[in-house]
Amino acid sequence: MLAGIMETAGCAGTAALLPPEVEIAMLAQRASHSRACATALLHNQRGFHAMTVLRRLPVLIAAWCAVPAIAADLFVDHVNGYTLDSAGKLQRFEAMLVEDGKVVATGSRAGLAGRAGEAEVLDGKGRTLLPGLIDAHAHVMGLGIALRQADLMPTKSLDEALAVVKRHADAHRDAGWVQGRGWNQVNWKLGRFPTARELDAVVSDRPAWLERVDGHAGWANSAAMKLAGIDKDTKDPPGGRIERDAGGNPTGVFVDHAMELVAKTIPPMDEKEAAKVLDAALAEMARVGLTGVHDAGVDAGSVALFKRYADAHKLTARLYAMIGGTEADFDRLAVDGPLSGYGGGFLDVRSVKLYADGALGSRGAALLAPYSDDVHNKGILFHTPDEMTAMIAKATGKGYQVGVHAIGDAANREVLDSFAKVYAAQGGKDLRNRIEHAQVVDPKDIPRFRALGLIASMQPTHATSDMNMAEDRLGKARMKGAYAWRTFLEQGTVVAAGSDFPVESPNPFYGLYSAVTRRDHDGKPPGGWYPQQGMTLPQALRAFTLDAAYAGHAEKTLGTLEPGRFADFILIDRDIFTDEPARIWSTVVLETWVGGKQVFARPPR
Repeated sequence: MLAGIMETAGCAGTAALLPPEVEIAMLAQRASHSRACATALLHNQRGFHAMTVLRRLPVLIAAWCAVPAIAADLFVDHVNGYTLDSAGKLQRFEAMLVEDGKVVATGSRAGLAGRAGEAEVLDGKGRTLLPGLIDAHAHVMGLGIALRQADLMPTKSLDEALAVVKRHADAHRDAGWVQGRGWNQVNWKLGRFPTARELDAVVSDRPAWLERVDGHAGWANSAAMKLAGIDKDTKDPPGGRIERDAGGNPTGVFVDHAMELVAKTIPPMDEKEAAKVLDAALAEMARVGLTGVHDAGVDAGSVALFKRYADAHKLTARLYAMIGGTEADFDRLAVDGPLSGYGGGFLDVRSVKLYADGALGSRGAALLAPYSDDVHNKGILFHTPDEMTAMIAKATGKGYQVGVHAIGDAANREVLDSFAKVYAAQGGKDLRNRIEHAQVVDPKDIPRFRALGLIASMQPTHATSDMNMAEDRLGKARMKGAYAWRTFLEQGTVVAAGSDFPVESPNPFYGLYSAVTRRDHDGKPPGGWYPQQGMTLPQALRAFTLDAAYAGHAEKTLGTLEPGRFADFILIDRDIFTDEPARIWSTVVLETWVGGKQVFARPPR
């Protein structure tokens, strides 16, 4: 009867039946705006006869419908809003109400304006609003460091890269080391790795260390190698390779675990420098519309820094931190078990990052058969199968989700085998374990992701960055299981999308564009690179929102703008659902909001 009366009064959808005395108290409070009225009614509830309640309900409901039905402190008005619902269906809205940092309702402007009360109004001016985007695989401190070093990513030749290094070195003469990142000998069309002698030509007075774009190789000058004590007699470490000339002398490039031979000599950051690095990363993430990031491999020092920032309410994105490895830092951090929802939902430390192999560009990815363009090389497996199984078992045994970096088909198979063994021995499937990258997978192994309940944590921009060399490395036959997003989606595997920044740009619209078009920013190749593996735009948005949230055990609080979720959203300069797909990558973020608080606003032009 109550539902019928409320529908008649124009309040359809609000008549969740409660005990009459509670309904009367709520109605009286809203009708009179008096807490005392509600309290008096509750105190006298036992004196109410059922017929008295029913006789008075129409009057009270009419009063309820005439005043704001819900509390809100922010009214987001006049927007072209999009969100997925929890089932993944795209929904539209014109306005949104927010209270205490969470979404209360979305709907029409007319329907919500009367319920906004005294809430602050954000006039969207008809601009497009999306849920905040989540990068499911990135490196927060790495981004901050890269922003403060020489950026070699745009360089198209060795000479151009050397000029960038020289300018950076000249501008930072007080720095003990010259550092940079982003070089790619494939883009330079060099046909080989660069050498220490070439780097000496622009920096010889102090050590220089430049990481390759994928982070799986480093380029040192002679001063850096001398400081690290590296010479002809230095052995390749397990899981690593020192590039050498015909005489066996180190040439200056160190692949995978061999990088540590040089990197360990670089002085660590102090707390003041680390804070500057985190500040730079957070500012850049907010600028590009990232409201959440899964940080794939952190140490205990970074976790402590994140906690200090959370305590001081200085985090402007939600961080899902993955402990790097299962050694000393894991033992220290795992004493009290996984950390969830720290700082009001801004920090989680409930996952572990492991490595199975290197990267394709530096030929460190572990393949089942030799590289097509290096027939004596099958890449590098970092661990034996027993070692990988033991590490996964240690982490899952303490309740931590595990994400394993696996690029090549041999590495993916090893990791799949290890998860199967761990599940058979001790369980852990419910932890939503992940394979990070899942870049080249034997087609026979792809169904095993679904059978084992593994998440494929994949980075769309890797495909468009790698398309200049991937087929050379793999040959055409192996491409069937490479960058195979659609194949994973069609079998029901959850695909969580990221960028792997600073390996790639942190801009998530680059990722959305690559996922949909499989083309570079010049529109090449015209039909897309292996376009049958592309995603639809709703699928791509889901991978950067709802499914990224799911991969972080947060789909009940993040990833959509449904009631009860955190009000993490962005305003952008175009409607990506009606605009040409070719323009997705050039989308500009105008404002970024996290928990109903603005963390970025683009200055007016």
